[in-house]
Amino acid sequence: MSLFFKALMSISVPRSWRIQTTAPTIWPFVLFIGVFMLAQVGLAQDQPLPKKLKVGLILSGGGAKGLAHIGVLSELERQGIKVDMIGGTSMGAIIGGLYASGYNARQIDSIFRAADAEAIIKDKLPRTSKNFYEKRNQERYALSLPFSNFKISVPIALSKGLYNYNLLVKLLYHVKHISHFDQLPIPFFCVATDIEQGRSVAFREGYLPEAILASSAFPSLYSPVEIDGKFLIDGGITDNFPAEEMRRMGADVIIGVDVQDDLKTRIDLQDASKILMQVTNVQMMEKMIEKKKQTDIYIRPDISKYSVISFDKIDDIIQKGIDASQTPVVNAQLVALRNKREIYHKPAGPAPAKHLFVESILTNEVPGYTRSYVLGKLRFRQGERITFDDLQQGITNLDASQSFSSLMCRVVPCSDGKDQLLLTLRENPNHMNVKLGLHFDQLYKSAILVNLTRKKNMFKNDVVSFDAGIGDNLRYELEYYIDNGFYWSFGVKSRYNTFNRNVQTDFTGGKLFSQYSLSSMNITYQDFTNQAYIQTIFANRFLLGGGIEYKQLKIKSETLESVAPTFEDSNYISVFASMKYDSLNDLYFPKKGMFFQGDIQSYLLSSNFTGNFNRFSIAKLEYKFAHSFNKTFSAQFHAEGGVPIGNRSVSFLDFVFGGYGFQPINNIKPFYGYDFLSFGANSYLKTTFLVDCELYKKHHLNVGTNFANAENNLFNNGTAFQKPSYTGYALGYGFESVIGPCEFKYTWSPEVGRTTVFFSVGFWF
Repeated sequence: MSLFFKALMSISVPRSWRIQTTAPTIWPFVLFIGVFMLAQVGLAQDQPLPKKLKVGLILSGGGAKGLAHIGVLSELERQGIKVDMIGGTSMGAIIGGLYASGYNARQIDSIFRAADAEAIIKDKLPRTSKNFYEKRNQERYALSLPFSNFKISVPIALSKGLYNYNLLVKLLYHVKHISHFDQLPIPFFCVATDIEQGRSVAFREGYLPEAILASSAFPSLYSPVEIDGKFLIDGGITDNFPAEEMRRMGADVIIGVDVQDDLKTRIDLQDASKILMQVTNVQMMEKMIEKKKQTDIYIRPDISKYSVISFDKIDDIIQKGIDASQTPVVNAQLVALRNKREIYHKPAGPAPAKHLFVESILTNEVPGYTRSYVLGKLRFRQGERITFDDLQQGITNLDASQSFSSLMCRVVPCSDGKDQLLLTLRENPNHMNVKLGLHFDQLYKSAILVNLTRKKNMFKNDVVSFDAGIGDNLRYELEYYIDNGFYWSFGVKSRYNTFNRNVQTDFTGGKLFSQYSLSSMNITYQDFTNQAYIQTIFANRFLLGGGIEYKQLKIKSETLESVAPTFEDSNYISVFASMKYDSLNDLYFPKKGMFFQGDIQSYLLSSNFTGNFNRFSIAKLEYKFAHSFNKTFSAQFHAEGGVPIGNRSVSFLDFVFGGYGFQPINNIKPFYGYDFLSFGANSYLKTTFLVDCELYKKHHLNVGTNFANAENNLFNNGTAFQKPSYTGYALGYGFESVIGPCEFKYTWSPEVGRTTVFFSVGFWF
């Protein structure tokens, strides 16, 4: 204080400013000025400067309606408002987590536009994710349900959310080393619901993709997520607008974006699902009264016209978020907030990673399955550099096996830029499924397919499957298979097929027709085949296999009832080997991929019903290629051929052609323009071209042609590559229904001189 007065006394006042007065007059004035200045200094020392405002952003859940959050974020960026912390639930957790990790609004917009809208809702199990056993065994059923204690139940959810999870693992790879969410570029939390305890759980640490997946696990749509012993579902069930948690996090100003549904009227409540959602919303609406009071800037986009699965309306929903942020009231609030802080321009985050180097793969112990089984499904090994598409494909392969109810894959950083994969697998408690199918074609006629599949019977990794086709022609197929992944796998299979049909080939090279002056005859064809085989995956994509086969083949004709009705009734023992590659994306309407198969089968022994048996072999090659020009047009090329090796032997295993829409057995093959089983020979060469136009989703219009040369010893007499002896053309329509493809083919052949119409319904079996 004395220093202050000394300084004051030392002030020199210019002579012209001096007031001519006496000392008692000037000193009171000087004393007043000094005390006033001292009071101001003391006041400044007691009152701290205004602190920097911390802005917290809350993003609520709402499924596809949450895409409006992207519009709000873009508007905040345009206004130059920095978000200091962010919290979200469900879709709000997904978008909020991406934003907190470094992505800006434009990048998040691009991410959702590039995503597969169907796969977001329901995991896709692409055909390429299944092994050869699964392809054959799972492309024939319309419905699959858990079956236990002689009771049929329903699955826990429509999807495991693996597409979303794999995408998050890829997009958040650049922050994989961060386990405390406060250390993200923007501090973050998300909310899930502990369904066992009935309370909300706020995640501020852990593995970010897992936490976000748990927060967005909408009941019945996505399976619950297990983290640290908690059984978690969508956070919107208990706290869809976590304002309290944001206050606890330290936010001074809260901006809240609410995309929840309003309560609907009786006009809109016309089904059980909407009433169930209304029950949940009643509780949330009551809570929102208090939550709004805690929100400084409340933004509510008008998304009443959209549903939680309206991902195809991304443009409209994002614009709704922008519109809500530009209303006069909200805009004025945002401008006032911006004026209190520095203008901020959020930079773009890193581009999503494409590769990772897998130094090691660790898995938890799964009692029912070996490590080799798991690695075999992944189709990549330790010490390999892979793409994130490879990782997603591997996880999808595991899911396609239906062996696991939960699959989590953490990417943990190691030294030298390498990564460790931590797989947490939860074995599917249900080991048995009942599957149903329905099919009609003009060869086998109508049938209902009932399948019973059971895993973990005698060994780890094993599965038994039994098909029963009940209809005009009884059929069955029984298979037991031990899947050892990369190592040799083993299986046994038994199959019985039968059909009755008027045909124009007699399986004897025309001898019976000539002998009895026939142009056609009615036959009953019965095939009973049993195999024991081994197979392995080679180079991740090829299948090598071989085995031994016992076949009983019986062919009889009512036309020859008075002469010799049974003209084949032999048992055959053979060995076989095959090599197969299959990357077609669909069996019935492929748009991309390739198929190749080479087979050789040597018939060693026979009961020799006709007395003409000699040891011989049959070699076959088949190649198919599909290419898509755009989303509408695609083309297919199919070439195949077969030839006998050895002495001329029985003709009942010759190649026979004609018809469409049936499951081929033995060497009976389809051919446009000809009726079922119209011509045959012991060797052939065939090509097929088809152009497909997907006029509307799952509706196909196609045109095709096929050519063939087929005669005995075709490749010995030099006529294989001459002008085709058999030609046919087809105009078709196909629809991908829930029970499988429904197809109609209008075909014509110039050699036959008439049209033949084929149609089939359901998956082929």
